[in-house]
Amino acid sequence: MPPPADIVKVAIEWPGAFPKLMEIDQVSACVPVLSWWSLANHDQFALQHADSSNFYITEKNRNEIKNGAILRLTTSPAQNAQQLHERIQSSSMDAKLEALKDLANYSRDVTFAQEFINLDGISLLTQMVESGTERYQKLQKIMKPCFGDMLSFTLTAFVELMDHGIVSWDTFSVAFIKKIASYVNKFASDISILQRSLAILESMVLNSHDLYQKVAQEITIGQLIPHLQGTDQEIQTYTIAVINALFLKAPDDKRQEMANILAQKQLRSIILTHVIRAQRAINNEMAHQLYVLQVLTFNLLEDRMMTKMDPQDQAQRDIIFELRRIAFDAESEPNNSSGSMEKRKSMYTRDYKKLGFINHVNPALDFTQTPPGMLALDNMLYFAKHHQDAYIRIVLENSSREDKHECPFGRSSIELTKMLCEILKVGELPSETCNDFHPMFFTHDRSFEEFFCICIQLLNKTWKEMRATSEDFNKVMQVVKEQIMRALTTKPSSLDQFKSKLQNLSYTEILKIRQSERMNQEDFQSRPILELKEKIQPEILELIKQQRLNRLVEGTCFRKLNSRRRQGTAQTPHEGCLFYSSHSLIQMT
Repeated sequence: MPPPADIVKVAIEWPGAFPKLMEIDQVSACVPVLSWWSLANHDQFALQHADSSNFYITEKNRNEIKNGAILRLTTSPAQNAQQLHERIQSSSMDAKLEALKDLANYSRDVTFAQEFINLDGISLLTQMVESGTERYQKLQKIMKPCFGDMLSFTLTAFVELMDHGIVSWDTFSVAFIKKIASYVNKFASDISILQRSLAILESMVLNSHDLYQKVAQEITIGQLIPHLQGTDQEIQTYTIAVINALFLKAPDDKRQEMANILAQKQLRSIILTHVIRAQRAINNEMAHQLYVLQVLTFNLLEDRMMTKMDPQDQAQRDIIFELRRIAFDAESEPNNSSGSMEKRKSMYTRDYKKLGFINHVNPALDFTQTPPGMLALDNMLYFAKHHQDAYIRIVLENSSREDKHECPFGRSSIELTKMLCEILKVGELPSETCNDFHPMFFTHDRSFEEFFCICIQLLNKTWKEMRATSEDFNKVMQVVKEQIMRALTTKPSSLDQFKSKLQNLSYTEILKIRQSERMNQEDFQSRPILELKEKIQPEILELIKQQRLNRLVEGTCFRKLNSRRRQGTAQTPHEGCLFYSSHSLIQMT
């Protein structure tokens, strides 16, 4: 008869005694253990995991105790918290240092953290941070390593306690914020203190609007930039996290101003040089922070994306006039007479049609849809000014084709801008788990505009390869989107590399890829296969069942594998046949 489900076999450690192997009840785990060592005052003891976590066993997690676990009998969380609360106030520097080290370790456990916080432990730590440096200022010269370790453990304990979300961030004073901000500069060479200080600043900004304003006053981008130029990736990660937090929580009217400051400080080129192109792999947390910065940067485009064009705004209309002028280079304007006015309107209408606008008479109406709004017009003007030869070639090339085969530049640019905004999720908040950043967007100050310029030329090329007509517009856009998405998945390191990837993804290549994927899918999803699978499935399942039962009856010997051998290489030929036979049958079902 199997033992009850709530009975587990574990090893129990007790200081000064040999470990005991015991069967304990998960419902009342601690009581029989205390009886074994004849200990009274049950409320002063508790069990905790003997691994590196040292987490206490509580009513909430005791059902997670597994057979074979190693537990430790120790003082209760309340007793431990009380002892540490007293020890960290010791007048002995060595005793204080050891107590803070223990506190930093135990604070990861939410059970202990709750007890320590109930003793007003957070306030004690903040007071130590605010006044500790002055109190021990005279000792720093002779005990600098000890002081640095003491501050590091204090900040670590503070971070761990606050991460449990028990105490509100709004309760901290300006003096504490100033002190933490000062550590970002003062202890730049002490990695541990700098890490904790940056982590605290990030949490303050993200969790409190009031603290955001105070932190923004105390810390500047100029103070953070030097930490990105070092070689420690952890410090770089924390630094970008603080910049992202300040960026994310900045009011709308301040966000563009902050972006301009980041541009002045050459943040993008510093990240590219010292982080992305550094001779080391980028870990997941750094990739996430780079992704967040990428999203926040592109979100600056949201305002233009959601702004409709005002057909009566002369400044906006002048942009359309400039597009026409660059494309057709009108050398002279007709005189302002009534006859020439009609001629000019006719000429403008003809040119706007060549430019590919839907509304030939008043192309401003093409930009009243949001998204992409005025962002599309901004992209068109950037392309016309910074890639003038390519712009003129595309416009003149299409204006010389038959009407049904021309690729309308205006309409294409508007739809392409909308598509790129969807691909890059412009206007959406960054995900908390995603780390999908693209190195190529950190290689240019106007990366979105350059991205558009490459893609609009791709669209024109694909249009010709497909021999498309105006009725095929949506089909062409679908193919272009697939080309862009497939190129992005390769994570090109530069815009030029992205352009090269697109060159290899011609319309013909896309058709081949689609055909290959369709064939692979049809092998298993075609109707005859599905019907055959459904018909033979009961028989195959019964055969698998009988085969497994027969193997259980016969028994099988396996060689023991050492740590150098890969799993599965030690099977005998007969065993290998059995394994692959079963695997094949399972795949058929």
